[in-house]
Amino acid sequence: MQLLHIDSSITGDASVSRQLTAQVVEAWKASHPGTQVTYLDLAVNAPNHFTMDAMAPRTGQTDGLTEAQKRENAVSEQLVSQFLAADVVVIGAPFYNFGIPTQLKAWIDRIAQPGRTFKYGVNGPEGLAQGKTVIVASARGGVYSTSAGGQAMEHQESYLQTVMGFFGVTDVRFVRAEGVAMGPDAKAQALAAAAEHTRQHTAA
Repeated sequence: MQLLHIDSSITGDASVSRQLTAQVVEAWKASHPGTQVTYLDLAVNAPNHFTMDAMAPRTGQTDGLTEAQKRENAVSEQLVSQFLAADVVVIGAPFYNFGIPTQLKAWIDRIAQPGRTFKYGVNGPEGLAQGKTVIVASARGGVYSTSAGGQAMEHQESYLQTVMGFFGVTDVRFVRAEGVAMGPDAKAQALAAAAEHTRQHTAA
């Protein structure tokens, strides 16, 4: 079994989402012996933001590509191949300004490839990355899940659920720690809740 472990937080050792992804990966390995892990740190090795150089090969252009287009296409090919090869994907997703880090969005832009992760047919879009399990380790300074107002401001988990569904991934699980900036007691409660989510979502 192949597991792709992705972190995107910029805060290093202070990151709650990094703490959560590490716990999720270790728990998954314990429940699923033989799991092989590939690690991708998007804060350290982020792809460039999406540009026309990265877009050109996806429009069907194959001749006359510039060196920049070839280079950007190679990055996209590496990332989408890595994603498609994984049976399980663990994504660390901190909550930045009501959404996800730009580094994580840049990764999604690279793997969102027609003919690889989705296609359009007579009935509309069809995901091509079926059969995967995606576990999102979600960290939030405040609490957004328990009120209509908070849910309306949340474009982190909802976005990831939508885009993974677009790719055909129906098994998307969330390990959530929210309220981590609301004092020591709130953070401790959030981490305890996340630990329980981890146990539930990584059991064999």
